[in-house]
Amino acid sequence: MNNRLAELVAKTTGLQTGRRIVHAITGTVIFVAVTQLYLSESLIITGLSVLFLILLASDLVRLRVPHLNILFFRFFQILVSPRESQSIASSTWYILGALIAIVLFPISAALSGILVLAWADPTASYLGRRWGKRSFLGGTLEGTTAFLVVAVLILSVRHPLEIAIPSACLITLVERSAWPLDDNLVLAPACAGILTLSELLV
Repeated sequence: MNNRLAELVAKTTGLQTGRRIVHAITGTVIFVAVTQLYLSESLIITGLSVLFLILLASDLVRLRVPHLNILFFRFFQILVSPRESQSIASSTWYILGALIAIVLFPISAALSGILVLAWADPTASYLGRRWGKRSFLGGTLEGTTAFLVVAVLILSVRHPLEIAIPSACLITLVERSAWPLDDNLVLAPACAGILTLSELLV
């Protein structure tokens, strides 16, 4: 890593509030596009597929051209994290995860998974970094509790409680054990899968 890139990467540490906000907005936009704008599932899949390919191509190019990577960190400073200086951006995995959820699972379960990714994940990350003191499964107990609470709230609005609460508990454990995969890739399809299976069993 050259000195200029290292300086820019160092500025992306901390609470990253802007990143958390965009994270929440992205999933909410997908949800609204389906439920309020009534875009067809096929159109959403096409749009997410195109967006994923654009983001992936951009990542692969910038990771091979140092100057472009520097520009990426300069212009998107409030949205990126240090690890993205040498790897695919979390936003790319986010879109792929949402796409997988919609392709593989019923749209209701997929959208629930996307909302959990959009809101529970950044809430846990922010509160865990801001107030987390007790370690828990590689994160903090405070952050994990925040994830669980938000997941329960989201899923309880969209699913019966006997499905929502156990599913929220399971996806919270998945969030804590997603490594080495990016949790932005894992959470939406995992949550959608858990909900789908739960609905079959209950």
